Formats: sequence, structure tokens, C-alpha cells
Amino acid sequence: MRRRLSVEARRELIEAVGERYRAAGRIEKKQILDEFAEIAGYHRKYAIRVLRSGRRNTEPTRSQRRRIYNEAVVTALTIVWEAADRICGKRLKAVLPTFAESMEHHGHLCLDAEVRQRLLEMSAATIDRLLRPVREVGKQRRRRAFLTTPFRKSISIRTLMIERIRRQAILRWTWWPIVETQ
Repeated sequence: MRRRLSVEARRELIEAVGERYRAAGRIEKKQILDEFAEIAGYHRKYAIRVLRSGRRNTEPTRSQRRRIYNEAVVTALTIVWEAADRICGKRLKAVLPTFAESMEHHGHLCLDAEVRQRLLEMSAATIDRLLRPVREVGKQRRRRAFLTTPFRKSISIRTLMIERIRRQAILRWTWWPIVETQ
């Protein structure tokens, strides 16, 4: 019955025996190969291939892309997003130049030329991706505040339904009839 070696043990064995195998002569290689194939449990041809090749880098190398949007750009984007009442990235992209210019004019925002350029060139998908962590924190905070018992008891079901109808009508960009309360 063959013992199974761990991956790390096999890697160490290949390193140690591989150096010896590559430096050995023909007769010695045959003996080393027989021993290695028995210990590792590899087929003979595969063992030859493994021992002949040098140590391979088994960890894939990921190339790190240079970050385009630094913390200053993300902070400026968050401030503008909050001022725009947390609208979606597609709509924020459309009003971003106006908001940034207005906020700078009134002193709420001070941007460098490079940060302003990066902010205005940003796509809607990138805006959504960069705001995802901020949105998650906001959702958790808002969800907890809404689900408190006193807040739920203070609002009637009818009021909630009227607000829901209005919101749906506004989202569809249609006129909604005024619902009279009794």
C-alpha cells in the first residue's frame, strides 16, 4: 500500500531530488528515478518530466494595475454623491460637472486640477463601484433606524401606502392622482 505525500512534501522532494538528478550520470539517474517514482507515486515518464524541469513558480502572478482613482477622488465623489441625495451612478455622472462646479463656487468643495479631471472623466460604472462600500455602510445604518419599533408604530399603514404609490409614479415619470385622506 502506497503512502500519500502532502503537496508541500512532494514539492520539497522534487527540489531535493531534482538537483541531484540533473547533476547525475546515466546510471545514477536510473536509480534516482526508480526511488523517486516509488516514493512520490508518480509514473516513470511523469517523474522524468518533473525532475528534468527546474523549480517552477506554482503561484500565479497577477499584475497589479496602477490605481487611477486615489482617496482624494473617492472622498470628493462621496461628498458630491451625498449632496446629490445619493442618486445612482448613471444620474450622478450626468450632473457631476454641475454639482462639482457649484460646490466649489460656494466653498463646500475644494479640488485640485488633477482630482477634478479624474472626477469628471469617471464612468457611471466606476462611480457605482467606488461608492459600493459607502452605500453598504449607509444601508446598514438606515435599515436599523427604520426598523425600530417606535418609528414603525408612529406611521400608519395608509400613509406608507400613499407614499409608495407616489414613489412608484415618480419613478415612472408619470402624473399621479392625489389620494385624499379620510
